[in-house]
Amino acid sequence: MKITYCTDVDRSVVLSNFEKRGWIHVGPDDDWNFYWAGIQTCRSLFSIDSGYRMHDNQMINHFPNHYELSRKDMLIKNIKRYRRELEREGSPLAKRLDGKYLYLDFIPVTFVLPADYNLFVEEYRKVGPSTWIMKPVGKSQGTGIFLINKLSKLKKWSREGKNNNFNTSTIKESYVISKYIDNPLLIDGKKFDLRLYVLVTSFRPLKAYLFKSGFCRFCTVKYNTSVADIENLLIHLTNVSLQKQADEYNSIHGGKLSIQNLRLFLESTRGKTVTEALFDNIVWLIVHSLKSVSYIMANDRHCFECYGYDIIIDDNLKPWLIEVNASPSLTSTTANDRILKYKLIDNMLSVVLPPSGIPDVRWNKCPSREAMGNFELLIDEELAARDKPGPSTKIDLKDRLKRKT
Repeated sequence: MKITYCTDVDRSVVLSNFEKRGWIHVGPDDDWNFYWAGIQTCRSLFSIDSGYRMHDNQMINHFPNHYELSRKDMLIKNIKRYRRELEREGSPLAKRLDGKYLYLDFIPVTFVLPADYNLFVEEYRKVGPSTWIMKPVGKSQGTGIFLINKLSKLKKWSREGKNNNFNTSTIKESYVISKYIDNPLLIDGKKFDLRLYVLVTSFRPLKAYLFKSGFCRFCTVKYNTSVADIENLLIHLTNVSLQKQADEYNSIHGGKLSIQNLRLFLESTRGKTVTEALFDNIVWLIVHSLKSVSYIMANDRHCFECYGYDIIIDDNLKPWLIEVNASPSLTSTTANDRILKYKLIDNMLSVVLPPSGIPDVRWNKCPSREAMGNFELLIDEELAARDKPGPSTKIDLKDRLKRKT
């Protein structure tokens, strides 16, 4: 059987993977098996008004309501709700254990404006002088982001934007405002964050994989907390789309460092034990962010999703979730970048497709270890339930994550 594909994303790492498999390119109105779609296309396809219904041998690369995780305000809302539910149920995840909180506080203190404006002002006045970061909820690549350290700056921005002091009836766009992580871990004096790729093939039961070849993205300018530099985004934002405009940008390595090299650096400077704890906590963060939306996701069996997780590490080696991208950039800025992203797509296709290579929603989405390539299993609730049957069985998450398939 010849596999047909359709795409409205013109990226060579995607197209070359399809061509390598001998797939045939067709248009969106033709009979396709695999659709690598942009977010708008996916939204239109799943719209009730479209009347389109996929058949058993079709797949698409987004869940219908992926924005529950990838839209900044929805992410905050869902994680806060998840935390409240655990606390209400008396879950040990929400309590102190051996004097430490298990990582349910993996997002900075955050409010959604304009809805939470009064709550933000109350928090701002309670914590005293501090820096906060503003982000429009529906934009990416650093667009529209700025920092404030005075409430008057926020009010001035509101007036200039004619938002009537965050009057909900006149504001055109929502923002999230988060407590700025002002003690980031630095390497060579520069701030960085992690870009990790997480593949989800099902939300109920939750099945997720982590791509082992993530990387760090560095600022080109050394970090400082000077008030005079609060508007210099080259110091504060790691987005490649922004940093590559700087004179100091290195086009050879693209301001990136592999996760493997980061681990080696931390083991040599901080020790192996705390480094292992950091990466365990990153896994914990990812899994529980997915759990926070698993009940609400439209778990269509035709769908899978590769999310781009942006995580920052503070100088206490605590990871913080910054945001989750539903369409992480597949643009290659360096030769190594292209190799990495080509392999990401190649391995992803091997995981989401059954051994026959033909899309089939009846497949249980349990790939062999060989098919996983550079992905490693984060969580498989179906496998966990099969290994430890019984309605009252409690799965030890950390044991499950460390087990090999």
